[in-house]
Amino acid sequence: MQETSEIQIKTILEAQRSYFREGHTQSISFRIENLKKLKKAIIEHEAAICEALWDDLHKSKEEAFLTEISLVLGEINYHIRHLKKWTKPQRKSTPFHLMPASSYEYYEPLGVALIVAPWNYPFQLVFNPLVGAISSGCCALVKPSPFTQKTAQLMEDILNKIFPMEYIKTIQGSKDTNEALLRQRFDFIFFTGSTQVGKVFMKGAAEFLTPVVLELGGKSPCIVDHDAQIDLAAKRIVWGKTINAGQTCIAPDYLFVHASKKEALIAKMKHYLKEMHGDAIESSAYYPRIIHEDAFDRLASLMQEGEICLGGKMDRNTRFIEPTVIEGIGFDSKIMQEEIFGPILPLFTFTRLEEVEDYILSKEKPLAMYYFGGDTGANRLLSKISSGGATINDTLIHIANHNLSFGGVGNSGTGSYHGKGSFLAFSHKKAVVKAATWIDLPFKYAPFKYFEWVKNIL
Repeated sequence: MQETSEIQIKTILEAQRSYFREGHTQSISFRIENLKKLKKAIIEHEAAICEALWDDLHKSKEEAFLTEISLVLGEINYHIRHLKKWTKPQRKSTPFHLMPASSYEYYEPLGVALIVAPWNYPFQLVFNPLVGAISSGCCALVKPSPFTQKTAQLMEDILNKIFPMEYIKTIQGSKDTNEALLRQRFDFIFFTGSTQVGKVFMKGAAEFLTPVVLELGGKSPCIVDHDAQIDLAAKRIVWGKTINAGQTCIAPDYLFVHASKKEALIAKMKHYLKEMHGDAIESSAYYPRIIHEDAFDRLASLMQEGEICLGGKMDRNTRFIEPTVIEGIGFDSKIMQEEIFGPILPLFTFTRLEEVEDYILSKEKPLAMYYFGGDTGANRLLSKISSGGATINDTLIHIANHNLSFGGVGNSGTGSYHGKGSFLAFSHKKAVVKAATWIDLPFKYAPFKYFEWVKNIL
């Protein structure tokens, strides 16, 4: 995909800054109108979006709708319903010593935003944050991943058709374009991708003191305790790990299972893999492919240690890797040093929950945590382990609730979005005090005649 030149980027940015300064994006009616435009365009292009996602990632139309299109449509509907309420100034109490006055919080758009998206959910991870940009009243420069070219080009065509360049514009490119972007000053940067590249964007943002939201990743643990419903746990883990062939930032990355439940869990996982995808998963119309050969080779190298107890088939020509469970590896193995981002699941056993806690707490904070078991163990882990989000007795689904903000913590990201969180991410909360003019109390003025009295009430 062709790089976008720095001159082009500067031209777009200047046009967007002028458009924003002129106040075009401020009105609530303008924002809602453009959210509706976006929704209409997505519905009209649903078949084309599904086709592009199939070409890029071998995603079925069902998975494309459930994990990409429906989430964006739900997000748009949520913002349309709530935007008028969110944008109203919020009355706050005023302390006695500042009276007579009234206090408020106003939400104002940050300005011109940069949205940089990855390849694993190339549609959703462009359009979901874009909803927040539109909702808050920002202009936006959008950069999709170059690894999903069909989807990236389709998104550019859709956005160019419904929005003027000075409001929302898509640019294409890879490393050179990223470097050119980071030499510019934005009012806000929203980045989704790897921790390594996230650090580059945070460093570039620091040059201009630009606020950022970084949606990164990490090694998200999945724990199956002694009191878990094994049949349900196996089904939901298989589902969470096979969606997008495990190329999901919140996919279960490694599995801790109570020693007494290991054999039953593996047997049930085999059963549900067959039930979902048939005897020959490589022929399944519902199982995606690895994004490119470099990613395939990296994943294949991670499968060289330990013992495969489930799966293991691979085909480089079609970038197919069967869902695979590996046991008998150490915590110092290569597969435990980096986010897997594929359909491979290392398995460890435990007898005491303290063993699980000690290991997870010794590592960077994960983007997600999954626990299968009763309330006692769930509440214990939720109170002891910091993670971006968590789901109890299922996987992935916390990302689909528009009433919950989604984001990382520590190494797995900073800031959050979804629902009202997206509106807040692209907004500045401005404190406003309106002082009375009908009286001017002398307490704050030199020579502070009433200082001792004022001191007692502060």
